[in-house]
Order: sequence, then structure tokens, then C-alpha cells
Amino acid sequence: MCSIIGYYGNNFAAPLLVKGLSRMEYRGYDSVGVATKSDDSILVKKGVGRVSQVNESESLDSMPGNIGIGHTRWATHGIVNSQNAHPHYSNSTKIALVHNGTLENDDELREFLTKEGFTFLSETDTEVIVNLLEYNYLKSHNVLQSVCDTVSSLKGNFSFVSLFDNGTLIAARFHEPLIIGVGNNSSYYISSDVLGFVDKTDQAIYPDNGNIVLVDSTGLSIYDFDARKMSYEVVTISKEFGDVYKGDFAHFTLKEISEQPDTILQAGEFCSPEIIKCAKLLQDSNSICFIGSGSSYNAALLAKNLLLKYTGIKIDAIMASEISSSPELLPENSTIIAISQSGESADVLESVFIAKKKKCKIISIVNSMTCSLASESSIVIGLNCGPEIGVAATKSFTSQIAIFLKIILEISPFPISFEEISNGIAQILSNKIIPEISTELSHSSDLYVLGRGLHYPISLESALKLKELTYIHAEGIAGGELKHGPLALMDKSTFVIMLNPNDSTYVETLTSAKEIKSREAIIIGISDKNNPVYDYWIKTPSSDPVTSIFYESIIVQLLSYFAALQKDVNPDYPRNLAKSVTVK
Repeated sequence: MCSIIGYYGNNFAAPLLVKGLSRMEYRGYDSVGVATKSDDSILVKKGVGRVSQVNESESLDSMPGNIGIGHTRWATHGIVNSQNAHPHYSNSTKIALVHNGTLENDDELREFLTKEGFTFLSETDTEVIVNLLEYNYLKSHNVLQSVCDTVSSLKGNFSFVSLFDNGTLIAARFHEPLIIGVGNNSSYYISSDVLGFVDKTDQAIYPDNGNIVLVDSTGLSIYDFDARKMSYEVVTISKEFGDVYKGDFAHFTLKEISEQPDTILQAGEFCSPEIIKCAKLLQDSNSICFIGSGSSYNAALLAKNLLLKYTGIKIDAIMASEISSSPELLPENSTIIAISQSGESADVLESVFIAKKKKCKIISIVNSMTCSLASESSIVIGLNCGPEIGVAATKSFTSQIAIFLKIILEISPFPISFEEISNGIAQILSNKIIPEISTELSHSSDLYVLGRGLHYPISLESALKLKELTYIHAEGIAGGELKHGPLALMDKSTFVIMLNPNDSTYVETLTSAKEIKSREAIIIGISDKNNPVYDYWIKTPSSDPVTSIFYESIIVQLLSYFAALQKDVNPDYPRNLAKSVTVK
């Protein structure tokens, strides 16, 4: 959520900043801005819209100067407008700042600064930070000390990069991602994501939480919040992060859906020892909790069902956002498995901090082995599915399922072939009827997805995909709950997707389909077996309940993608959503 980029070097900063922001568009945003140092002043340009739109209207990439900062904003404090867009000036315009995260005491600080004579042009907490920074700089006349004094007053999670008119670039990180790219000829990039600079350098520094990064004419230095100089290591970024191009695909979302025959096989690759350790820990634990948000929470629900069904191990699946208000949901000394594609989700990280205070063991399942969540975990299992740029989770969700199954197989083996699943997914990807059905689906105002047993969490995930990509109201329904309310919603304008493989749930789900059909709703059956009750039938390659959950997921991903195209919605960037929700 939101993107930060900073540059210090010998090249023109603005084109590099704009390109970096473009590469991070998947994170979600509503406005764009850039600040550069030119001569002895700082120039700021910003506006509402996509990077390409604001660049065209404001000529961002033509701004002069070799030092600069840029930002894409996702509104938290204040409405979406140019005034609230970043970067923000301090009152003197001698400092500019971009910021991710949310402050908890911005009202208090704003009141203090107003009494000190500062004025505000925006509703943002970011403008509070930059004016507090100026207040402290006027006292100390030292850039590093002013940042130390500023962060000591801030409550909440944040990362920010500030540009001073003396040519200093300085950043601070507290529970929000910040990465340094080390380029040639003493050039440096400061970004919230490696994609901001990976096309320019594969050398990176990952500052620790509570670090300050200072770049000036003497080079780069890292300090803690008490101004003590810190050592750091330069590491090489995985080459896979450089390959974030759509290729021949119209959208990243379709590319990532289409990669799943391979990502299913690759899930957890190079993490076999960690998977074995995780399985052993689950067997030895008295209390186990899976936590996640969004698609990762739906994956946690599925893991709960799979573990109970195939190992007899009982776990809790908890929505990460509930834990801060109800910490009792996490028992002392539990084993916590935190699931997050980005490893930067604020709710998940906060839940882990609470869990660690309760002396819980932390296992994480993530897609980036250098993320914040990984650094808080004793065991880290990588999805290994490559960068996922589309905001809606696709290949990361099915890779999470594959990881769960590989953990289960270490505890209680059962017949399953990932090669067979991979081949089945390939068949689904070439199914020509899915785009045709999506055309009909796109005209609906209400969609329901019904599933039983293992298929119920998939119904929730399916409804989430439909909401995210098509903006159509969609709900996942537990099959047995149909008569306890949802049946009242069924009429001839309603579409219902039935997850109905020919397994132990088949007969009861078919009965539900007949009850829905009698109310004239339109039924899409996803099953290995056709039935006259279906208005449309999408065939799956198997009736096995475990393999079916992969096929069901991917079929609905495709339905959602093609329906989004019919509605003229960009599936890569759903409105109001961000890939990595790093603020609460």
C-alpha cells in the first residue's frame, strides 16, 4: 500500500523516480508526486491519477536535479486530492517528505505545531511529520539529530524519506518496509519495494526496524534512533524480481493465473527442512493458530479443514485484524502460523508482535524471504511463486494450499499427485467455455458461491475474487446454511456458482442446487459431473476433494478476470485496493 522511492546520484532523478513508481503501481494508490532538488531549492509536482496520467499532465520526469523523492498515495488521512498527495513541503519549503504508514498522535502533534506558528495545507499526518522535522531542525541545525528527535515523538508505524535543500536524503523505518538499492558511481535508491529499483541494480541493503538511513556527499550511513552508527550488509536480490513484465499477456493477473501449473510444483521449493520442522512442531504443539487477512485468511480456514481431515490435528483459524482487539484469541505458548503473500500486512505483523509477547512460536508462510514477517519468525516457508503484481491473490493463494498439503504429507501421507494437479490446471486454462460464461456473469448484480466441507473456504475465496475484480456483490455460502437465510435472496436475477465435485458432498450440494433452481436463479455448476439442474457447466478434471479445490479456485479466478474485462475494469488494479495492506 503506497510506494516510496528516493534517488541520490549523478543522473537526473525524476525519470528514475517516475519509472520506479510505475513498477510499484501494483501496490495500490490514488495520487502521485515527485520532489527534486534543483540548485538551492526543492521543486514539488503532484496530482491525482495514475503515474502515467500525472506524469503527462505535470511533466514529472522532466523535473531537474540529481536528488529526489517520489510517492504514490493510498488515502488514509484526508480525501483524495492534489493537496493531500505526497510529497509534502515543510512550512519553509526547505524540506520535502514522503511517508508510508499511519500516525496515532497526529492530531496532538498538529495542535502543538500550530501553537508554535506552523500552518497546514493538507489533512495528512505526513505534513505533520515534515513540519515536526523542520521544528526539530531549527533547534539542532543537524539533519540526523532532527530525524532522531522527530521519530521519538511519533506514535504508530511509519517509514519516510525526506529531502533537505542542502542535498541530504534521509529516511527512517519503523514497522514499515524500506529497502536501499546500491547502484554504480555512489548512487543510491531508497524504496518501499525492490521493484522500485531492481531494473537498475540487484545490490540491496535491508535496514533493520528502528534504523535511519542518511545519504549525502560523503556516501551512505545507517544509524539507530539514538544516532548510533550501525553496520550493514549489502546483499544480492533474487533475479526473479527483475522479471516483472507481462510478456504476451494483456494483464499481470492473467499471466499469474496462467503460471499456476508451474507455481503449484514450485511451492515450498528449497524449504523442505523448514516444512519438516513445521510438521514436527504441529505434532508436538497443544495449541495451534493460523492467522491471515483476505485471501490468506481464507487459506487459513482451508488449512484448518485439511489438517483436521487428514491428520486429526485441531487448529484455530483467526482473522488477523481481530487479534489486536481480542488478544485472548491467541493462547500463551501457542504455535502460530502467519500467512501473508507480502509479509508486510500490518494486521498480520501486529498479531505476530502480540503472539511473541505471549511466548508463542512463530512460523511464517510468505512469498518474500526478506520481508518483515520473515524476520519475526523462527521458521520461514517460501511460496516461491515469483512476484505477484496483480492486486488480487491468484497464484499465491494456490501456492499456500500446496504448502499446507506438503506439511500434511510429512505428518500423514495420503495419495496426491502435484503433477496431476498441474496437468489439470493446464486443461482448465484452455477451457473455452469460461470466457463465454463470464460474459453472462458480468451482467449480474448479485453472485453467490456455495460449497460444503473443504469447498466452503473456496466459496469464500471465490466470492472475494469476484468482488475484487468485477465490483459485483458476491458472497460465499456454506451449503448447509442455505435454508437459514440465503435462500431468501434467490430469484431469477441471481447467479449462483455451485462448487460440486462428485465427492462426499455431491448429493447434498446437488439438493441445494435444486432448491435454488426452484427459485429461478441461474446456476453455474463447477463439477466433474454434469447435471440438468445446471444452466451452465464448467467441467473439472477430477472428483477428488483435494485436487478439486485447486481447480475450483482457478476456474473462478478466470471467471472473475474475464468478467472484469467485460465490465471494462482493469483487473490488475481494482479500485480502492492495495496489494500489500501496510496500514490498519
